Amino acid sequence: MNDYQYSEDIYTEADSSADTLKNLGPLAPMAGIWEGKRGLDINPKAEGAVKDPYIERIELHPIDAQANGPQLFYGLRYHIHIVQEGEAETFHDQVGYWLWEPATGNLLLTLSIPRGQTLMATGNAKADAKEFTLTAVRGSLTNGIISNPFLEQKFTTESYTITVKINDDGTWSYDQDTVMIIPNFDEPFHHRDRNRLTKIGEPKLNPLALAEQEEG
Repeated sequence: MNDYQYSEDIYTEADSSADTLKNLGPLAPMAGIWEGKRGLDINPKAEGAVKDPYIERIELHPIDAQANGPQLFYGLRYHIHIVQEGEAETFHDQVGYWLWEPATGNLLLTLSIPRGQTLMATGNAKADAKEFTLTAVRGSLTNGIISNPFLEQKFTTESYTITVKINDDGTWSYDQDTVMIIPNFDEPFHHRDRNRLTKIGEPKLNPLALAEQEEG
């Protein structure tokens, strides 16, 4: 994140565009519905690290521009659903937002999972970047990690890092590393997840863009 100086007027909202898809910067290639069939999860078990393959579906749809006075975000609301091959039971479920701030180049990722954990990771990239990294750290007030009491005590998450790569063939990939302190491991455990996503559907227009399209 950079040290961009915002206006002294903290109440007047910045001008925004109705067409979020045209203002997503490096996030634009990620808009849509995606599937990845070769995911790999390296997770902790009592006997040590275990590798679990997974199949992932992720939907990323644009939202209307969001303003905090002079600060302006364009973004994607997402839902990730993951299963293991041949299984109906949910292996992982996750919701949140990817946000882009054109004025600063700042990127934000919010993440919530139904095991009682949420975080906000931050990074910075140019509008045409094909690779970017975001991080969150335990205890931070601006890119922090919050866990329920059990996870905080027994699977203490110290940091989270995700790197996204936009591939030339139209796919995109991610590699994420969640570093945890776990009682039966002598060293910090690196919980790794990675996958490559192929587009299977187009994004829905954000409400304001859809309204303008219908009027026109």
